[in-house]
Amino acid sequence: MARLGPNRYGKSAVRVVKVERSGDRHVLRDATVAIALEGQFEAAHLGGDNRAVLPTDTMKNTVYALARDGYTGSPEAFALHLARHFLEHPAPVTQVRIRIAEALWSRIEKHGKPHPSAFLRAGTEQRLARVDASHTGMTVHGGINDLLVLKTTDSAFEGFIRDQFTTLPDTSDRVLATAIRALWRYRTDPADYSGCWHTARSAILETFADHESRSVQHTLYAMGESVLAACDDVDEVRFVLPNRHHLPVDLSRLGLENRNDIFVATREPYGRIEAVVRRS
Repeated sequence: MARLGPNRYGKSAVRVVKVERSGDRHVLRDATVAIALEGQFEAAHLGGDNRAVLPTDTMKNTVYALARDGYTGSPEAFALHLARHFLEHPAPVTQVRIRIAEALWSRIEKHGKPHPSAFLRAGTEQRLARVDASHTGMTVHGGINDLLVLKTTDSAFEGFIRDQFTTLPDTSDRVLATAIRALWRYRTDPADYSGCWHTARSAILETFADHESRSVQHTLYAMGESVLAACDDVDEVRFVLPNRHHLPVDLSRLGLENRNDIFVATREPYGRIEAVVRRS
């Protein structure tokens, strides 16, 4: 005997680019959207009866249609707009998950002034928005992904467990680099999601820069504390920090001394540190 367990379906990797034209000054929005629905879809699985199934192609079209007038502010607000639409749909939907990753474009400068319609994407950082919604409530998250940072001092890793397989030496001054992924949960509905996002991001960056790190874990917790202190609307923040190792090169084979200034950057294998920092 078999029975159907938890299930959901939806549309992923819906890329929508929107240009808001207000005279000569344009606003560019560039997002990738994922939608997942849960509900009374047993008949489709068990008997191939699709009468309750909303096509995923329709979900894609919904993103484009609602973006025209509804994607005018933060990605969090647009995610809420999409979630409410699907909850109110005639399809038997009980749960909606919306995930948005927004690319960050800045204006190119011309003669020291921001250009009104030409943009630059300097890196791979994304702004994240997530909404989990049901007929009884909604949970909203904001965040950042792939924010690459590096500091050349004020980072150490010493006093760790050693066993027969340990070869890593203690270091009191190392390069610390990571690609920050942070997702924070709003405990209230802030009046300005974008303002909260910029405040949280600044708190993370400033703490990373100034913190005297004894480990990645140590700095992760400090960054979480700083977000909670700076943003009253945030209840918790979850971090994923891959350690982008920068290893000192052995120059002794070349008859030279490495004065803690020549490194090789490696991508694999890498340490991965995760934690959630919550209000007490």
